[in-house]
Amino acid sequence: MVERPSKLFIARRRFPCAMVRHKHTSSLQPAYANMTHSALPRQLSSTLQTAPRSGQLARSVVAAVLATGFAGATAQAQSLSALFEAARDFDATFQSARSAQDAAAAKAEQARAGLLPTVGLGAGFSRSNVDNASPVPNRSFDARNATVSASQPLYRPANRLAFEQGQKSLALAQAQLKAAEQDLIIRTSQAYFDVLAAQDTLAYVKAQKAAVSEQLAAAKRNFEVGTSTVTDSREAQARFDLVVAQEIAAENDLHVKSLALDTLVGKTKVQPLPLGLPVALPSTMPDDVNHWVNLAETTHPSVVQAQTALDIASLELKKAEAGHGPTVDLTGQYALAKAPSNTTGLPLRSNTATVGVQFNMPLFAGYAIQNRVKEALALEEKARTDAEGAKRAVAQATRTAFFGIQSGKGQVKALEAAEASSQSALDANKLGYQVGVRINIDVLNAQSQLFQTKRDLAVARYNVLMGSLRLRQASGSLAADNLNDINALLSTSAATR
Repeated sequence: MVERPSKLFIARRRFPCAMVRHKHTSSLQPAYANMTHSALPRQLSSTLQTAPRSGQLARSVVAAVLATGFAGATAQAQSLSALFEAARDFDATFQSARSAQDAAAAKAEQARAGLLPTVGLGAGFSRSNVDNASPVPNRSFDARNATVSASQPLYRPANRLAFEQGQKSLALAQAQLKAAEQDLIIRTSQAYFDVLAAQDTLAYVKAQKAAVSEQLAAAKRNFEVGTSTVTDSREAQARFDLVVAQEIAAENDLHVKSLALDTLVGKTKVQPLPLGLPVALPSTMPDDVNHWVNLAETTHPSVVQAQTALDIASLELKKAEAGHGPTVDLTGQYALAKAPSNTTGLPLRSNTATVGVQFNMPLFAGYAIQNRVKEALALEEKARTDAEGAKRAVAQATRTAFFGIQSGKGQVKALEAAEASSQSALDANKLGYQVGVRINIDVLNAQSQLFQTKRDLAVARYNVLMGSLRLRQASGSLAADNLNDINALLSTSAATR
């Protein structure tokens, strides 16, 4: 049960006497004694300027806390595009996808070899010793030979289909690289906004701590002069201790989020640029969910990969069916041999040139070809089902992302109104506390509501920006150039890249 002051206390509060410093309040002085209002971010300064004159000290404390919180962030701040470029050169997942594309390009060229001629060179040397019975004497001789052979496929459908599969595999690797790049954009942006949100949370917690400190000091002074009860001091002390715990958690969260961003971009002590004020969130163009769904079903990397896999499976089926057909090759050979004659024993040199056409026709292969065709048919049907499933998945993801942005923008508008209402409620509670119609806990609750609303508003704005990127990712149209739209919203007046 909250203990309310008596009528005597109310009367004395309406006509307060000179403030007397309590002996316990001196420990709170260093927290805000030397702080100024010069570096207050615009996100809070406009709100604080509307507060009553009785809260000037609290506003100075809030300004100083936020100024010191962002003092180190403006020295080496970087934009989202700059950090993404750093991440693209450092991220292991993206580098792996890039290497996979290079490997696929080399493999595609390997498949081209089945369409080109092959040329080989062979050479041999031998020495023979012949032991004969009398009267023929023993003898020994050397033999040398060299051969150049060539072959050109004339009709090999399987080779042509294998080459087409290689080109499709290259397209598949390119789609995978595009998906990896889009995923890197999302991961970098999420880490970027996570740090900004953690900075905002810590700044608001520090500001709340300063405001509660002021309320605690005022409650102790009022109790000392007899204008309030001990309940006000204890309530303020309890709220102050709670905010201190929240501050510790916020500092740890900021440290962890900063480490995650540093690890992603390969740099240390990265400082992202904050959003400029006033924040003008970009519109969703076009504002038609069907447009985004249709775009996703044709350009999304997952759909492209699934469709390419289906094309490869179809080519594999044709290649298996080609196993029943014949193959025709053009062959040529030129051979040079030098060995002694069997009759005279003198060295004999021969040159032989051969050109021909080789025809091969499989007649029976133990049902291997028939079973290979059945396997290819089943794999083709699987690939077709996977492609349809990919289209359905990206369509659902696109709709979810689109309506998520719509909901997020509505939340931002509602929280902006709630922020103004919370500020008005806090001012009214402060005034009511001064005239005796509100108690200390009312002011503390109003402060908590205001700073919680500010944190929720900041997070909601970041979620809308992330939602716009996720919508483009879901539709398959996300590219590095889309980060320029977010860079235009960042504040560069107090930071250098």
